[in-house]
Amino acid sequence: MSARLAAAHPVLPNRPSRSTRWARASRLLRLLALSPLGIIMSTAAPEALSQTTPPAPSQALHALFASEWERTMRDFPETASYQGDTRYNDRWTDFSLAAIAQREAAERQALQALHAIDRGSLGAADQLHYDTFEWQLKLAVQRQRFQEWLLPISHQGGVQTADGIAQTMPFDTEPQVRQYLSRMAAVPALVQQTIVLMQEGLKAGRRPPRVLMARVPAQLAAQIVDDATLSPFYEPFRRLPATLPEARREALAAEARALIGERLVPAYRTLQAAFERDYAPQARDTIAAADLPDGAAYYEMLVQSFTSTPLTAREIHDIGLKEVARLGAAMERVKAEAGFAGPMDAFFTFLRTDPRFFKKTPQELLQAYQVVAKRIDPELVKISKVLPRLPYGVKPIPDNIAPDTTTAYYQGGAIDGSNVKARPGYHYVNLYKPETRPTWEMMALSLHEAVPGHHLQFARALELPDMPMFRKTAYFVAYGEGWALYAEQLGYDMGLYDDPYERFGQLTYEMWRAVRLVVDTGMHAFGWSRQRAIDYFKAHSAKTEQDIVNEVDRYIGWPAQALAYKIGQIRISEMRARAEQALGPRFDLRDFNDAILETGSVPLAALEARMAAWTAERRP
Repeated sequence: MSARLAAAHPVLPNRPSRSTRWARASRLLRLLALSPLGIIMSTAAPEALSQTTPPAPSQALHALFASEWERTMRDFPETASYQGDTRYNDRWTDFSLAAIAQREAAERQALQALHAIDRGSLGAADQLHYDTFEWQLKLAVQRQRFQEWLLPISHQGGVQTADGIAQTMPFDTEPQVRQYLSRMAAVPALVQQTIVLMQEGLKAGRRPPRVLMARVPAQLAAQIVDDATLSPFYEPFRRLPATLPEARREALAAEARALIGERLVPAYRTLQAAFERDYAPQARDTIAAADLPDGAAYYEMLVQSFTSTPLTAREIHDIGLKEVARLGAAMERVKAEAGFAGPMDAFFTFLRTDPRFFKKTPQELLQAYQVVAKRIDPELVKISKVLPRLPYGVKPIPDNIAPDTTTAYYQGGAIDGSNVKARPGYHYVNLYKPETRPTWEMMALSLHEAVPGHHLQFARALELPDMPMFRKTAYFVAYGEGWALYAEQLGYDMGLYDDPYERFGQLTYEMWRAVRLVVDTGMHAFGWSRQRAIDYFKAHSAKTEQDIVNEVDRYIGWPAQALAYKIGQIRISEMRARAEQALGPRFDLRDFNDAILETGSVPLAALEARMAAWTAERRP
């Protein structure tokens, strides 16, 4: 997934990860996604449009885009950091109740400003921009009734993992380091705002699932250190650049140690006390989103939001059951190809336990992922004619979040105008317990998170010409994760699945996404227990129990987000099949894939309309 952006949040599923990958994940502080539009846009009123003489519709539209983008950077500093905008690296988003209310009011104002622009007078490209912007704003306004910001802490992130923001920040100069020090100094205020949101959430009956809160104490404990150099916030000071004089490096590090000991640790002790005394004891024993106030409507809204379709939870559950059956039959065929004569559950046990499929140390596992990346790179020319200039790398997921997070995620890069600089993209891999990370999953996973999956997708989007910034960075989960799951299947077109175990790994990963359709809807809409979801997952997938438990808990904490992967992949595969049938020998897979990516992140209906027109233009 994208940490989608690789930024993500405790309970608000619309960002990430994406980078989503929001990412999602990075992972950045999950609180940043408390913006109802995640990293995509601001929630402020468009001052740029208040002119005496109304501008032409296209000018007004792009002025609104620019105004909203600029306000996003100011209102959501973590988002700015992710995008490579360093102007606000010294602060956090204001999560006071007053600021949240102001942003919600501004969302409604922004939607009114958009509707004041005559869509019919716009060109085709601007109409697509308009529709995409409107879709996001309408969703943001719709979500306000559910008060998602009243669940500010999750096992996958919150202020207790705020140190992750450092992954997106530069530390090349003393002013840049001082920005981080200022951000560190502001953590106590962010902690206090989080405590207020926790209290308000309890009053409103918006209580988190107890099973997820059981993971949070260890994350809090990681921030409460006697030795400041062991704080996760101190990590950047271990690698300050040699271009800074040694005396300055030591002085900055000493300042960081003082901040950690005198301000951060006491703040986290306060949060720990509030969490253990007031919050965790009032967590709910149920897991379903439907058990929240107005929860049934909330979950159906999330289903349609993440999939960007009108599909209901029941329809998606049924699609999942059919896909599980189809993929199960395909797995039987590959099992036979591998020469395994026993039943499928025995084959799963073999894949989960045989030493040949596991590396002994985290370093060996990291090196193996890096080798896989180098296998993939030269084959990209088989599936795309246009490759991005922005590079990517492979990195380990930070130790303090690895036990509670997914197998891997992608953190997008950042560019400045036409110059590739600031930050490459990164495929983050989980090295925690390498004995639970089988090698047969590495190819499919790398195709998804790096290339031709999320990195190719996000890097291409950043380099698209003549696009407003909100379109270059937009993240519709069904488009983003649907493409990445489709990219796993492109491994066949690239000739990368060398043996039946890697092919079974691809099927396992596709089955994983099909199982999600069943267990996510099962838990949140149809009364499934957590254990029933785990058992169903284990019965149909060779993924290890460590991954399965983490995945099921992710679905509990991030309802409906995981549905978008398979729904998006099914729709993109259907688009390809229709184009192949219509064009016959004129069909070029590279052109098709490039057209998908050149469209940018949009709702699935908009993508289908675009690809139908693309096919019609090429039909004999």
